[in-house]
Amino acid sequence: MWLGRAGVVDTGRMDAKRRLGEFLRVRRSQLRPEDVGLVDHGDRRRVVGLRREELAMLAGVSASYYSRLEQGQSPNASREVLDALARALRLDEAERSHLHELAAWGRRKPRGRRPEVERVTAATRQLLAALGDAPALVLGRRSDVLAWNSAGHALFAGHLDPAAPDRPGQRPNMARLVFLDAHTRELYADWPVKARAVVGMLRLASGQHQDDPVLASLVGDLSVRSREFASWWADHRVKSGGDAVYEMRHPLVGAMTVTQQGLRTEQGQHVVIATTEVGSPSHAAMTLLVHNTATRPSAAAADRELSLE
Repeated sequence: MWLGRAGVVDTGRMDAKRRLGEFLRVRRSQLRPEDVGLVDHGDRRRVVGLRREELAMLAGVSASYYSRLEQGQSPNASREVLDALARALRLDEAERSHLHELAAWGRRKPRGRRPEVERVTAATRQLLAALGDAPALVLGRRSDVLAWNSAGHALFAGHLDPAAPDRPGQRPNMARLVFLDAHTRELYADWPVKARAVVGMLRLASGQHQDDPVLASLVGDLSVRSREFASWWADHRVKSGGDAVYEMRHPLVGAMTVTQQGLRTEQGQHVVIATTEVGSPSHAAMTLLVHNTATRPSAAAADRELSLE
């Protein structure tokens, strides 16, 4: 038990240790002996995946130390130990960083205050305006839509109020849209691929912002309202963004193959830009969508506001 000032239980540190232990346990359960070059002699295994002592051996640490780490009883794992565990668990770079974030939070003092409302800087708004006809939007740490240009609004959420991102209390949330909004779910031909990517991004954010009660509330709400989200959240898979290609079925212009690319700002926000291959039917469909958008007075006014801010 962690005690803070005046003997008060430090639940923030306890939660951080629990998250670290849970991540290690789940990822250990997803590896089989043959995945890591161990010989399975056919003996009856009481656990799914690797045993604790097997993972400890692969990482070069004692089984007792690893058990304490997984149980949240070892507060000061070194960077070298964490890297060894990451290698043993076959983690990629994003997952390794997530492991380090989880361990670091156990040593931090909780801030104890509500995070400030996220805002888009003038420079980011200028970037959106400079992208012109390329659909783009800005996502915050909780996947809230902080801003979009008119083409981005038309592609991703044309059924919503284009001014919604300007109202902090009513901003669309991309995770909620993907899992709970019928229009957005229909937009992706291979919806599970997009949905898993959203879960992976939220899992990464949850490790970076463990003291964010709004983010925790979002995860809890999605876990209750979506069985798919709850199942994939339990996998502890992490995604750091990057490029992704999706087959999209837009209600106005039909099917398109769209590449979504992510840029990270200095504030930790993500600028998502959608592009299509020049000369392809998808490019023609996107051009038609952008043209239809540009002819709407409200869309043109919104883009002018972006360029002026």
